[in-house]
Amino acid sequence: MTAVCTLVPSPNHVFPGHEEAPSRFQFLGDWDSKPYSVTFLDPEPAPRSAVTAVHSERMLRLFEAACRQGPGITDYAPTYVTPSTFADAFLAAGGTLACTEAVLEGRARNAFAIVRPPGHHAEPEAAMGFCLLNNVAIAARRALNSGLERVLVFDFDAHHGNGTQAVFWDEPRAAYFSTHQENIYPFRTGFMDEAAHARGRIVNLPLPARSGDTTFALIAGQILAPLVEKFAPQMIFVSAGFDSHWDDPLAELGLSSAGYHALARRLVELAEAICGGKLVFVLEGGYNPRNVASGVEAILCALTDSPFRAADPSPYPEPESRDRLEYLRRLHGL
Repeated sequence: MTAVCTLVPSPNHVFPGHEEAPSRFQFLGDWDSKPYSVTFLDPEPAPRSAVTAVHSERMLRLFEAACRQGPGITDYAPTYVTPSTFADAFLAAGGTLACTEAVLEGRARNAFAIVRPPGHHAEPEAAMGFCLLNNVAIAARRALNSGLERVLVFDFDAHHGNGTQAVFWDEPRAAYFSTHQENIYPFRTGFMDEAAHARGRIVNLPLPARSGDTTFALIAGQILAPLVEKFAPQMIFVSAGFDSHWDDPLAELGLSSAGYHALARRLVELAEAICGGKLVFVLEGGYNPRNVASGVEAILCALTDSPFRAADPSPYPEPESRDRLEYLRRLHGL
């Protein structure tokens, strides 16, 4: 079985001067020259029933009305809509579902939904933070509704995925683990001590600026692996935010492309050991187009066990994070 991808660039979802733009994808392509082989699926819009398993009908009505009146800004992030955004968001969610269903049905070992607009900030009742529909939550909910008993979402975007956490706040069949830069958007969520009712299931690790490859290697071994082994998901989803790269304009974490590849390889190993290889990556943030391209390359090389050559190490020293990792391990019994 091969890896599969969907590509949803949403060229008409664009607002002057905004970082979340079609230009994020400008260095993607030339797929035949890559060291890996993947199959691209043709995405279709997500069924409304799949979307309303996560978002309320009221939210969708307000979202659609805002798009009809667009282009315009809908919140302080700023999140924007255009007349095409409602359809674009449904296609991004549908592309993520196509990847998920291919893996669930055994037509693919793993997958990467390379889609925009992104989704992990979108809450059940509100689009926010550049995110319109919560693609990864819609896909994870579909997996649960298909009969899986447990899924896990790992989110390495630089910003906390408040929307994904909100969707699964009271869902014992879903675990959520987020690494993110501390004290940045969305500001009000993502603290280590929140979700006291869900210890060992909702795990948040805010990190100091410039935390990079060394820190994430420790996280993979000391937090991610024990969490996956303890929760034993039957499928793993990954919110892949390339704004955690050291050269992103909107955040200040410290991962390199080699760091993304190492993290993805560890996820592949964990998926193979725990859930029959079932693993779906979903694009979230990342606002330097070259970093998006190198990050996609790193993930796809990891998913296909292909050689990867990286040449963008962080020039910044990393802060020490061992104490907070040890605190988090104790907090969640890992």
